[in-house]
Amino acid sequence: MFSTSKLRDHAGECADHPREEGLARMTTPPRQDMGNRVAGVLSSQVLNAVIGIIGLVIPVMAWAMHQRNLTNVVLAAETVLLLLMIANYMWLRSIYIQLRRANDRDMADAAYFAAIRARLERDLIADFGEIADGHLQVYASEVPRLSVMLFTVLVESGAQPQRVLAADLTTNPNLLTVRREYLAANRRLIEAGGSVQRLFICWANDLARAEFGRSLLQLVDHHRSLGVQCGLAVRDRLRADQAIDFVVVAKAAVLVEEEQGDAEYLRGRSSVYFKSVERWAGRFESIWGHGSSSAPSALTTYESQVRPMTTGLDWDDEAVRAVLAQL
Repeated sequence: MFSTSKLRDHAGECADHPREEGLARMTTPPRQDMGNRVAGVLSSQVLNAVIGIIGLVIPVMAWAMHQRNLTNVVLAAETVLLLLMIANYMWLRSIYIQLRRANDRDMADAAYFAAIRARLERDLIADFGEIADGHLQVYASEVPRLSVMLFTVLVESGAQPQRVLAADLTTNPNLLTVRREYLAANRRLIEAGGSVQRLFICWANDLARAEFGRSLLQLVDHHRSLGVQCGLAVRDRLRADQAIDFVVVAKAAVLVEEEQGDAEYLRGRSSVYFKSVERWAGRFESIWGHGSSSAPSALTTYESQVRPMTTGLDWDDEAVRAVLAQL
C-alpha cells in the first residue's frame, strides 16, 4: 500500500541526515500555483451548491414579485446557470475517478462492512492525493512491479529520450540476477531502440573480495548481453548525495530506492517522483563522467585486473587494492 504518512516521516528523517538532503528536498510538498487554486474552486462542492441555490432562488423571486418583464431575464439567467452546471459537471468528470460505492445493507454485517469500507476509501483517497502531487511511495513486492511498469510505459508512451539512467548501490550482485521481469523490461526497452546505462556503486572492501568480484563481473556480463551500458563507481569516494539508489526514466520520472529490498522483496521501500527529474539526471551524469575518468573506464580498469583471477584460485588482494586506488 502507498502511504503519505510514512513519506512525511521519511522526509523528516532525511532532514536530520545530510546524506539524504537531496531526497528531503524532493519530499517537500509543492506550493499551490494559481492553476491549482482555480481547479480547486471549480471542483468545490460549495460552488455546486451555490449554483444550485441560485437556480432555485431566481425563479421563486420572479414568481413572488409577479413581474412579467423579468421573464426574459429569468430565462437567460437559468440558461447561463444550466450551462455552468453542465460545464462544471464535465470538469469534475475529467479530474475525478468515478467509482461505484457498495450498499452496506447488502452485506452480512452492515456496520462492520461500513467501517472497513470507510477505512479503505480513506486510504485510497490518500493514495490518489499523493499521486496528484506528483509522487508516490511503494513497499516490498510492489517495488519491482512498479519498476517494470515505468519501463513498459516508457516504451508504450514514446516519451523522449528513450533512456534509463540507473544508479545501483550494489552490496549483493546476485540479487539483481534473479529479478527476471525487471531485466526483461530492460531488454525490451533496448530492443525498441532505447538505451540503459547502469552504474554499479560498490564499497572498496567489497570490490577487493574474490567472491564479490566474481559475482559482480558475472552480473556485468549478463547486463551487457542485454545491451546495457555498464559503469563502476567506488562508494567510498562519492559524496553522500551521490551514493543513492535511483533510476531516472527519460525526463519523466525517477524511482528512488530508500530501503533496499532482499532477494524475495519481502522488504524494501521506494518513492517515485514526477517533478524535478532533471536534477537526478544531472546527479547521475556527474558520477558517470566522461573520458578516462568515467565510470565505464573505471569498470574496464577493474575488470582487466580481476577477470583473469576469476578463472582460477590465484586471487591477489594487494594487486586488486592497487587497482582500486587508481579508480
